[in-house]
Amino acid sequence: MIDQVMKYSKAKSLTAAVMVIAVLVTAGFSQVKPGDGSPATRLEVMKQKLETIRRSAASSASVLKEENSDKAAKEDKANADSPLARLLSIEKEASRLQSDVNGLRAKLDRSEKYEASEIDQLEAAVGDLQVRADAVLVETANARANPESLVGKPREKKKKKKFLGIFGGGGPDEYEELIGAVTPGRDRELFIVATREVRKKNYDVGRLLFQTIITTYPDSPYLPMAKLAVADSFYLEGSTSALIQAIAAYQDWLTFFPTHPLADRVVLKIAESEMRQIGLPDRDATRAKRAEIKLKALLQQYPNSILKDEAERRLMEVQDNLGLHNLYIANYYYTQSVEQGKSGLKGSQSRYREILDKYPNFSFMDEALYKLANTYLVEEETDQAARYFQRIIRDFPNSEWVDKSKEQLKLIGADIPEPDPVRAKVLAPEKASFFANFKNQLFGIYPMTIDKNGVLMTSKFDEEKFELIDQIIENQGDILVNQIPQALTTVISQRQASTQPKASAGPPEKKQ
Repeated sequence: MIDQVMKYSKAKSLTAAVMVIAVLVTAGFSQVKPGDGSPATRLEVMKQKLETIRRSAASSASVLKEENSDKAAKEDKANADSPLARLLSIEKEASRLQSDVNGLRAKLDRSEKYEASEIDQLEAAVGDLQVRADAVLVETANARANPESLVGKPREKKKKKKFLGIFGGGGPDEYEELIGAVTPGRDRELFIVATREVRKKNYDVGRLLFQTIITTYPDSPYLPMAKLAVADSFYLEGSTSALIQAIAAYQDWLTFFPTHPLADRVVLKIAESEMRQIGLPDRDATRAKRAEIKLKALLQQYPNSILKDEAERRLMEVQDNLGLHNLYIANYYYTQSVEQGKSGLKGSQSRYREILDKYPNFSFMDEALYKLANTYLVEEETDQAARYFQRIIRDFPNSEWVDKSKEQLKLIGADIPEPDPVRAKVLAPEKASFFANFKNQLFGIYPMTIDKNGVLMTSKFDEEKFELIDQIIENQGDILVNQIPQALTTVISQRQASTQPKASAGPPEKKQ
């Protein structure tokens, strides 16, 4: 089994360097487009990206400074083309853009006037810097390389301080050498330590360590899963800005690995990242529409996926949200036209028909049918109205609208059909209690089935559980099809203390 994994990993490593370059180019194009979310969210995303860029450049530069004498370091710094000068330039530019982002965020907080184009320009600048920073980190890896392998040797931890000068006390940072220096076998150590940090909910630290594999070890067998783990870390963090970045990171991974055994789970995570941002039906429906598109894509592109039932359940919930969005708008026009005799009849009809056409499993279809039928009564199109009243009686025998539909059919002299016995078990949807409805309205929550675990890691780490990411560490970088659970779960099994290493607890003393 391990031989199979190693062969697969070696094949992956041959294309890894090409993939890294392609990722940089793709990232450059994607960053030119306006970002997702509110202005405050977009600025928060930029702030996080710039912090990662600055930290990576600072750690890499510090290693070069330590390796050179004071005189050599000064000469390198003065030479604009030297690895040290290029890294310091990236760090400086990231700091400058951070100041710009903080300044614009302060304007937002003070409700001062600003131009929307300022945010667009900042996003373009951050995207450009991110591409150049990743390229510099890849290109300076040789200068930071130490041919001596440190695998199996304990890594000396320096005096702990605020991580990279951000979170702490005084003295050198304990991760500077781990991030900045390039040594054989270091990619595996980075992967394990990054996993540990994410599990401790130190998401920014874990991401930086995973990102170091991507930008410094382009031929590492851990690179594809490091990219997926970065996406997972954003998803597990779960804030609005993190979910936006999770979607982008999952989509980026899927672009390069559409046929990977985990691809269907990644598509589901993109959909669930959107679902976690869906508001109540009377609010913006953009997120719900995006989730619907992804869930439909999963069902179409992976028809034999073990996630099919889960995807169908989520699709029904998302479409209920979209259906209610249309129903509320249709009801507004219905009240104006049918009940108040004003305009809006055609507007209500089009919205009700859209529900019928797009959301055949909509939970409140009976209400949409009844009110659509009434709009046709107003237009004196009794045949059309009768058709919808009859459908309520036949397909929704337990609906609260059945008796009213029968009354209308009697008035217009149309036949009253027998209920479909197959549909007799279909009950009307339960209405939320007063307190549940109050809570939903207060917090803007729409109840949905969402798995908050990532593809590789769970949101609540349990040391007794053996997860997909543990299997990847054991396999030296990837996972086999037969090692993926045949259900929607990230957990493979309970750990066997005597046979399974707790790989994520910390850096290994030697390769397994």
